[in-house]
Amino acid sequence: MGTPRIVAISGSFSRPSKTTSLVQHVAERISDRYGFDSVTYDMVEVGPSLGNALWRKQLDDRAQHVFQEIVEADILVVGAPTYKGSYPGLFKHLIDLIEPHELKSKPILITATGGGDRHALMVEHQLRPLFGFFMAHTLPTAVYASDRDFVDYAVSSEQLGKRIDEAVSEVGAFFPTITANRAAAE
Repeated sequence: MGTPRIVAISGSFSRPSKTTSLVQHVAERISDRYGFDSVTYDMVEVGPSLGNALWRKQLDDRAQHVFQEIVEADILVVGAPTYKGSYPGLFKHLIDLIEPHELKSKPILITATGGGDRHALMVEHQLRPLFGFFMAHTLPTAVYASDRDFVDYAVSSEQLGKRIDEAVSEVGAFFPTITANRAAAE
């Protein structure tokens, strides 16, 4: 097996974006800890063909590439901005175009961002059931970040950093050989 690959996908169209910053930060922490390769995509990179596609075969080449990256990833870091208590519609459409078997048993670290604490349960009430349908393995610790956890779109909160570290530590259970090899090397 080659180096495992993390694909971080942000459900945000904004640039700069706290959601994209969060998923990229989490993916980098996983990469640093376990030596994985990582790449981050947002909805801008998926492109406008997503909104016009009823089926995945109708997507343009750029969107097809992002979908291929998602389904071939060894682990996903998924993040969504909270919009009216849930994830944005086009983010859900992106997920809808994935076949259920393509995410079966895939580890997924779920994250979300929102303006304040009242949206914190979005990871548990919206994202976890969504990926449960796909029979994916959502990691036990989800990460929610509010506006106060960022400075200039960068993760800045010590409390958030600790939660991210907790979630990142759970990744090792899915890659025991790599975890054991890294521990032996240290």
